[in-house]
Amino acid sequence: MAAVVLSHLSKSFPGGIHAVDDLCLELGEHELLVLMGPSGCGKTTTLRLIAGLERPTGGRIVIDGRDVAGLPPRRRNVAMVFQHHALYPHLRVRDNLGFGLRLRGLPRREIAPRVEEAAAALAIADLLDRRPGQLSYGQQQRVALGRAMAGRPKLFLLDEPLSSLDAPLRRQLRQEIRRLHARLGVPMIYVTHDPAEALALGQRIALFRGGRLQQAADPQTLYDHPANCFAASICGSPGMNFFDSRVETADGRLTLVLAGNVAIVLPEACRDVVQPYAGRPITLGVRPEHLRLQAAKVASTQYPVPSTQYTVAIPATIEAVEQLGADTHVHLTTGGQAFMARIDGHIRPKEGERAIATAMPEQLRFFDTATEAAIPAALSVSM
Repeated sequence: MAAVVLSHLSKSFPGGIHAVDDLCLELGEHELLVLMGPSGCGKTTTLRLIAGLERPTGGRIVIDGRDVAGLPPRRRNVAMVFQHHALYPHLRVRDNLGFGLRLRGLPRREIAPRVEEAAAALAIADLLDRRPGQLSYGQQQRVALGRAMAGRPKLFLLDEPLSSLDAPLRRQLRQEIRRLHARLGVPMIYVTHDPAEALALGQRIALFRGGRLQQAADPQTLYDHPANCFAASICGSPGMNFFDSRVETADGRLTLVLAGNVAIVLPEACRDVVQPYAGRPITLGVRPEHLRLQAAKVASTQYPVPSTQYTVAIPATIEAVEQLGADTHVHLTTGGQAFMARIDGHIRPKEGERAIATAMPEQLRFFDTATEAAIPAALSVSM
């Protein structure tokens, strides 16, 4: 049985703002689900609806088999951890950890072992007699997690709890959250706007835009088979390159014509994908890390650049080079359209040079230009 079921959940605010629009989503009994998307996309509102901090405009919220849409937060047995941990500055760590338990009327003999258990799990047992002002920000966030853990909820809700931390500490606490989830076996919903954090942390990712769910899948599926251009652009670092193009046929071969009349001959492996779009616009997508660069003595943009059955070739000019240690980000243009290649950090192409960017056919993705939806799997290049 699913731990949480959201059925046609909606939340509207005055002024016609649809923060959450007809959301249908399930959370498994032991799952760590990440809600990801840009600011204002509805992910935090969804979390607040589940917690009972907002009342839905429509739809159902079922937790552990019970419809809780009309119940107050205290009767839902969920714990929510916020970006700003809201510890009581005048209380010691042990008292902050046990505060919610005291409000629930638990006897002291039950509170103490729960507090010690949570402190041990998060490696803050030596901090129990300190006050929040004596702790680092990362330690304070551990206390906030421990306070939620001590309540032994049926569901953890975490609203960007690490966004204010520096990168090394964020990575460390991310791993602690993963270990905590594995140890407790309690379902968690984690909100973030950071794609790298979502891909590293989530067993499954629900991607939001404009209050609507765009795609829900495991991280690898989301990366390899994005449902639309938005999903492709937000997953990956950097996101996918897109090329507006049209499909032409001549002499029995298929050609993609990009902006500036840059023509690319497509390998036979792509025929089933693009043939239905002959004479129509189509969007080509390729990730920066899937592009390889080679020097071009003559890289014409007026005639098709030969491709092979194994590669697709795009003529380009190198505009800028960013050397980032392990990687080099190469900014290129073709026909006035900008794109990027992410290559090995030891390769250092020169700005202003002409180049050929190549990719394997199976690394290409195609999208309907009008709807931005990925071309159906039945038409996709086989992996």
